[in-house]
Amino acid sequence: MDPALEKLAEACGVATSYEDWARRPVAVSEQTVRKVLVGLGIDAGDPAAALAEFDERHRRRVLAPTIVIRQGFPQPFALRSPSDASVRVELVLAGQAARELSLPAPVALGSGSVERQVALPAGLPLGDHRLVAYIAGVEAAVALFIVAPDQLPLPAERLWGWMVQLYAVRTAWGMGDFADLAELAAWSAGQGAGLLLVNPLHAVAPAAPWQNSPYFPASRRFSSPLYLRPEKLTEYAAASPEVRARVDELAAGVAAGTRIDRDAVWAAKSIALELLFGFAQERSGAEDSDGLTDFATWSALVEKHGPDFRSWPQELQDPRGPRVEAARTEMAGRVAYHRWLQQCCAEQLAAAQDAATEGGMTVGIVHDLAVGVDPGGADAWALRDALAAGFSIGAPPDSFNQQGQDWGLPPWRPDRLAESGYEPIREIVRAVLRTGGGLRIDHILGLFRLWWVPEGCSSAEGTYVSYDAEALLGILALEAERAGALVVGEDLGTVPPTVHSMLSERAVLGSTVVWFERDAGGALVPPQDWRSAAVASVTTHDLPTSAGFLTGDHVRVRAELGLLIDPAVELRGATRERTEMLELMVSEGLLSPGNAVLADADSPQLAEQIVALHELLGLSPSRVLLASLSDSVGDLRQPNMPGTVDEYPNWRLPVADLSGKILTRDELCAAPGTERLAAVMRAAVTRVTPHREGITLKPDEHH
Repeated sequence: MDPALEKLAEACGVATSYEDWARRPVAVSEQTVRKVLVGLGIDAGDPAAALAEFDERHRRRVLAPTIVIRQGFPQPFALRSPSDASVRVELVLAGQAARELSLPAPVALGSGSVERQVALPAGLPLGDHRLVAYIAGVEAAVALFIVAPDQLPLPAERLWGWMVQLYAVRTAWGMGDFADLAELAAWSAGQGAGLLLVNPLHAVAPAAPWQNSPYFPASRRFSSPLYLRPEKLTEYAAASPEVRARVDELAAGVAAGTRIDRDAVWAAKSIALELLFGFAQERSGAEDSDGLTDFATWSALVEKHGPDFRSWPQELQDPRGPRVEAARTEMAGRVAYHRWLQQCCAEQLAAAQDAATEGGMTVGIVHDLAVGVDPGGADAWALRDALAAGFSIGAPPDSFNQQGQDWGLPPWRPDRLAESGYEPIREIVRAVLRTGGGLRIDHILGLFRLWWVPEGCSSAEGTYVSYDAEALLGILALEAERAGALVVGEDLGTVPPTVHSMLSERAVLGSTVVWFERDAGGALVPPQDWRSAAVASVTTHDLPTSAGFLTGDHVRVRAELGLLIDPAVELRGATRERTEMLELMVSEGLLSPGNAVLADADSPQLAEQIVALHELLGLSPSRVLLASLSDSVGDLRQPNMPGTVDEYPNWRLPVADLSGKILTRDELCAAPGTERLAAVMRAAVTRVTPHREGITLKPDEHH
């Protein structure tokens, strides 16, 4: 690769090589590097000239647009100025008078510029402040200055909780909804759970075909009205008897099939909601923001022009354009309807969190935050300047996804985030935490780096782009501190060790999954040696269920779908992994040798093995333990099969028992296996006293 191109890429945070899942070096193609640089606004046609221009632009920048520090360990910030000019910097704390900062001796940068590393006092108040730089007596730059907490508070006691795919828990209307979430929260609290982790409930386009994946949302700032329970709205009580009867009839008419049919659910539910909108009630304290207006406008435009804004008339693709403003006025009734739907969603989600905390849960509902958004959706439309068009994020090839992954989600532009004060991300975090006690961040590696795949390239033809992790962790910690929320980061897969340590320093819990805990030689790590600063579970939404893993069903399904390069090798590997896991459970005294056999769905030993897997969690020092409600009844099918779209019924499987019988919410909660697994989890949190090993507090040494 051209050395000048390598230097330019390094300056812009674009990787020219990386380590794969087996720690082997992989070179990135020059073509990919050039494409990604263009996506960052860099003309890479002449790398040497582009690098010189990049360096000169940074020399001329007086202050970074946004500066984020830790309250107890503030890093100095860079101040650049002409070498022959007087300089003064004021710190303007929120609600206080400006105070001048003392400046150290400058260091020459060349081209007549100097730089000072300006120190800040520790203990500044949390929140948003300003730095103002004056050069030769004239205001030259203003930076947003954010003070973040050193660490997030953690619950004093060790906790356990359930994981649930809400749509899969069936009662009325053919799929689980916000009313089911409230019922599950109250029931889980009664079981002794401290939290309830739920799949992303983000909004998707209000149009058929309905988006099935909760990880491909139109907006992460708003919620899906598909989860509304019409009968729980105040409008239902205010409606006429005829309207209530019609709503009841619509609910009863939704077929409960073997697959979740979101189109059928919405076809019926939208009629009910339209009827109830005629009795709309004022909601005190309901959100009334520009963001909500944008989302409601986009939703109304979707009804007329389709779900992908990129196919709309050109004059409607700019959310700030005059034609959009005119359309908002023309469609005022539909905009009001979609605003009302979001206010109803917020109300029912808040009721679910209230049910959790009133039942005695320490944390309550933990919302899952998807890693990105639909490139044609509401957030991509309203926040288009902050996203890189022509790219999607994903993951390079690894042992589980041998062809790599392309998630079809546009990446943030790191430069635009900093210029905006990280407001797009802050708004998302605030919105999600408004109705919950915690946040799980899917693919938290994205705060550090993201795998960018240029349009038209395969998943393997991407590269990593770096982000300011210190700043992003800081704003995450600040918003979570304000909300009093627990934060969990999904840090599985090929993750640099520094990611784990930086998360630990901020008391952002990582993720531990039983069968991924292996040492450098590939041997299973005893649970006593797992991280304490983590949430431990047997599985996740993207992995086999306990029954699927223990029976080898996950390999059979992936082989049938053509996702494996060599199915025979994978089958032998899965058999070896199952055997190793059984041996570990025997060695820990959780499984008798007679029950440590390779099981199938008909084996009587399978139930004991599922229990023993969850008892392993209790032997770890992990601060939070999670069990899947699907595992409690032996469901063989994983909710999502990475690498597939329509080949597998992703996100459309209602919870079923080992025999394949679909269970209602009440049947699931009353199942003997559910009560047994709850008892196992209650006992598990008392087996090991949690400690703060791995949750350190020290100045950042990763700069």
